[in-house]
Amino acid sequence: MGITAVFPGTFDPIHYGHIDIANRGAAIFDKVIVAVYDRPLKNLLFSPEERLSLVRAVFQDHPKIEVTGYSGLTVKFCESLGAQVILRGLRVFSDFEHEFRMALANHRLSPDVEVVALVTREQHTFLSSTTVREIASLDGDVSSMVPPVVGEALARRFHELGGDGQNVVQMTALRD
Repeated sequence: MGITAVFPGTFDPIHYGHIDIANRGAAIFDKVIVAVYDRPLKNLLFSPEERLSLVRAVFQDHPKIEVTGYSGLTVKFCESLGAQVILRGLRVFSDFEHEFRMALANHRLSPDVEVVALVTREQHTFLSSTTVREIASLDGDVSSMVPPVVGEALARRFHELGGDGQNVVQMTALRD
């Protein structure tokens, strides 16, 4: 049977930090299910179907990684699959506080589902989907941050939106 881990997220878009966590999880667990959340409480650049398609393209040749969409509570999704672990990635200290609170809440809801957090590799600490979206919206080079299929999808989407997509992309300070 083995141990199944669910790696949940919006993946809007998936980037090399996400990919690294999934691959490292696959080295630890028998199966990793990359679970693309369909309706988070934030603005998304890509639809659930587009995000699923991009994530599937990234992991299409990985025998231990499956990709699926889901909605609702992550622990309930894990229970429905018989998954024993929620896999998460930690980039910076503020991630720990958020993930710690979520792990406690999830454990309260489903004591049999454990949370395992992997610390990101140093070269990925700056990466977030928000950063990738903003750089891509300003016609910046994201080729070191995302696989080519994702970079092409970002370029297409911002071409469709016209301008810099500021109605979709939350801007930080990269314009300065």
